[in-house]
Amino acid sequence: MRYRAIIGRDLRLAYRRRGELATPVIFFVIVTALFPLALNPDPALLRTLAPGVIWVAALLAVLIGQDRLFKTDYEDGSLELMLLSPISLEWIVLLRVFTHWLVTGLPLVILSLLLAMMLDYPMHAIGILVMSLLLGTPILSFLGAIGASLTVGLRRGFMLLPILVLPLTIPVLIFGAAAAGRAALGDHSAAPLYFLGAMLMLTVTLSPFAIAGGLRVSLES
Repeated sequence: MRYRAIIGRDLRLAYRRRGELATPVIFFVIVTALFPLALNPDPALLRTLAPGVIWVAALLAVLIGQDRLFKTDYEDGSLELMLLSPISLEWIVLLRVFTHWLVTGLPLVILSLLLAMMLDYPMHAIGILVMSLLLGTPILSFLGAIGASLTVGLRRGFMLLPILVLPLTIPVLIFGAAAAGRAALGDHSAAPLYFLGAMLMLTVTLSPFAIAGGLRVSLES
C-alpha cells in the first residue's frame, strides 16, 4: 500500500503539472519533424536517418525537465521527510523514476510509431524500434535522475545536468540506434537489444543507490 501511495502521489502531482509533461512530447515531435525540412526529403535518405533521428530526439526529450524531478521536494522539505520514511530512500527514488518514465518516456515510445511512419521507416522494423525505445528510455530516465540528485541543491542545476548526463547516455544511444538501423536493413538486431536489456538491468539495480546517495549529499551540503 505504501508503494501504491508513492506512485499515486507522483501521478497526481504530474497531472497537476500537465504543461511540464507536454513539453518533452512537443519537443520530441518538433525535433523529429524538422529533420525532413532541413534535409533532402528523399524517402531513401529519411529511411536511413530515421533510427538516429528518433533516438537523438528521444534522448534530448527525456532529459528535458529532469532537473525538476526532486527540485520541488527539496524546496518544500518533502525530501527530508523521505529520509525519515520507513521505506528506504532507494525504493522511493526507484518508484519515483519509474513513475516519471510512465508520464514522460512512455508517451515518446508511443509517438515514435507515428513519427517513424512519417520518416518512411520500414513497417516490418517498427517493432524493433519500439522495443529499443522501451528498453532504452528507462535507462535515460535513471541516468537523468542521477544527475538531478547531484544538482538538486543548485540554483542553475538545469545547466549542469546535461553536461553530467549526456556522456553517460552515449552507449544507450549507440545500441538503440544500431538495433533500429539493423532492423530497417533486414539484419539481425538481437545483439544490440541484449546489450540494452543488460544495461537496463544494471541501471535499475544500481542507480537507485547512486540517486539516493546524491540526494543525501545534496541535503547535507
